[in-house]
Amino acid sequence: MTDAQPNAAATPKQKTLVLLTRPGDYGRIVHNFLAQRFPFNAVVYEAPGSSWELARRRVERLGLWHTLGQIAFRAGVFPLLALGARARIAELMREHGLATAPVPKEVETIHVPSVNSSACLAALERLKPDVVIVAGTRILSEQALAAVPGAAFVNIHAGITPLYRGVHGAYWALAENDAAHCGVTVHLVDKGIDTGGILAQAQVVPTHRDNFATYGLLQTAAGLALLRDEVLARLLAGDRSTRRAPAGASRLWSHPTAWQYLRTRLARGVR
Repeated sequence: MTDAQPNAAATPKQKTLVLLTRPGDYGRIVHNFLAQRFPFNAVVYEAPGSSWELARRRVERLGLWHTLGQIAFRAGVFPLLALGARARIAELMREHGLATAPVPKEVETIHVPSVNSSACLAALERLKPDVVIVAGTRILSEQALAAVPGAAFVNIHAGITPLYRGVHGAYWALAENDAAHCGVTVHLVDKGIDTGGILAQAQVVPTHRDNFATYGLLQTAAGLALLRDEVLARLLAGDRSTRRAPAGASRLWSHPTAWQYLRTRLARGVR
């Protein structure tokens, strides 16, 4: 007579968590903050996109003059704001426990040309994640989102959706005199741009020491806290319930031009 074998079906499947990101500080911050409580099984890095291709698409969508204004802001105005905010950035990193240390070697890392490439889809199919954190990548294709049936793809969006979709939601809320909607959203990823179901939202309140160069860091800290303390445990337990979107028109925002920023700063004091 042999000993009874344990019932494999009675053993719950270990949950699998994967990070989709790009090389750089942001992906490391996301990994290091969440991994303290929710270790990642793998980090998938996509290669950065072509700056020329990005500029070409912006010209097609926004026009040459507007695109040149955005480039002028990024090249001429933003570096000065970041330089003046160095002490504040260091303070926020310490205050919120944000770290840019490399991902530990024991975590599997995979490099792919794009999150929508066959290599990335194959990696996701092999890993079979329960939850995928998407941090700073291209927009995912429907094929990528369907690579693992049942997986939840989640993003921290720097803005309150659907009012401030796109980029720099905190800045645009302040520029629109809408401080009540200066915040961050954790949402499910769908085929749209920041249109997925809302899992959690939080307001951020910049101080007089903050400016355009620190708004995103405030949002990152608030969004990561929502993920770690509220959202991830629910998702890993199979709860994908979403909350009602705030009232207001859905709008997609882009980068400010140099003259938009300067005009808004002079007129409304938004830094």
